[in-house]
Amino acid sequence: MGCCTNFLDLCKRTHIDHLLRCDTRLHFFATDGKRNDFRATKWLPAPLHLAPAFLRLSYLSLTERIQICRGIVKLARSSSQTDSKQATIGSWLRQHGQSDRAIRCFWEVVLVSALAESLDRASLAVARKVLVDGFLRANSAYQVYVPAVRLRRLYDQIATHLSNHRATLHLGKNVRKVERDASVVNLQLDDDTSRQFDFVVVAVPWRRVASILPPELANLGTAADAIPSSPITSLHLWFDRPIMALPHAVLVDRLSQWVFAGAADADTDSKSHYYQVVISASRDIARRERESVLDEVLEDLRATLPDARDAKLLDWRMITEPHAVFSVTPEVEQLRPPQQTVCPRIVLAGDWTQTGWPATMEGAVRSGYLAAEAILAQLGIANRLVVPDLQPTWLARWLRLA
Repeated sequence: MGCCTNFLDLCKRTHIDHLLRCDTRLHFFATDGKRNDFRATKWLPAPLHLAPAFLRLSYLSLTERIQICRGIVKLARSSSQTDSKQATIGSWLRQHGQSDRAIRCFWEVVLVSALAESLDRASLAVARKVLVDGFLRANSAYQVYVPAVRLRRLYDQIATHLSNHRATLHLGKNVRKVERDASVVNLQLDDDTSRQFDFVVVAVPWRRVASILPPELANLGTAADAIPSSPITSLHLWFDRPIMALPHAVLVDRLSQWVFAGAADADTDSKSHYYQVVISASRDIARRERESVLDEVLEDLRATLPDARDAKLLDWRMITEPHAVFSVTPEVEQLRPPQQTVCPRIVLAGDWTQTGWPATMEGAVRSGYLAAEAILAQLGIANRLVVPDLQPTWLARWLRLA
């Protein structure tokens, strides 16, 4: 999103920013297939910039829109001092008068994908951060950045950038153990060889940290093991014709959440048309037959997108990553470690570390910048790498949303 200042900074540093497109208009589809476009108004400062678009959401009644507006104001003004740190956003919404339909048709649509977690499990504090930083502070914060090419091209470009800056990549070299010495850090590899470094940034998933860290950091590994996971499911669909002319679609109150049109780069098979359906917090899908999930997703598409009704499905894949991201439950914040460990030459990175952000690419990049800052500090170099958040508008500052 546009509020992800550090992720966008990394894209510029590695020269992949031109490979991303910026969607300034979000396309919401109601259950009856009616399309509602969501775009900021240039002549209104945040947080009012999205108000006209919100008031035009036809699938919400006037009563529901008023109810949701009140909820947004209350949530934006809430804080850790006034609300329980153990509260979930789901329980908070019900306590503050949000109806089941308002929760399903607005709050879940906005928050589940951003948090990668269901509202009954997600932290109130993190939900507030997403709402304020992503929608209320700055006019461009809500905009969505999507790769315009296949991901492999992004990775290859980043690898080239690293090589040009004297970094050496060792692919397929699995680290078995990180061992601390007096003046160096040893990496024990799976092929029984070892390598020595002045500093090591451990950037593996949190579920693997305990198995590779030295005994001195055992408590850190124990805490990481206690961090819960949240699954994400992607359905990759190939049709014999285009099913929509839009770059994306947000489906309201359906199993399918986001639909993305495939990147139109040179390697794309012109005989088929690729789309990806993303379902966050997809725990219920694991208990279902794969074909039943496909059938429901196809029904979602056909009920929402007229061009999908006559399209023939040529091929499909469904991938569920059960540990796609860490779960932003109210309890998880106390388990997230800082980047600097008690072993000075070993630092951590990963969106699951202390970043102030939920499980996002922004959190991942921030953690890397913070890890680099920690190493530079040990070398006596004071260098601020983390990029500041978007500047709030005068109205957002006056309303104390900054």
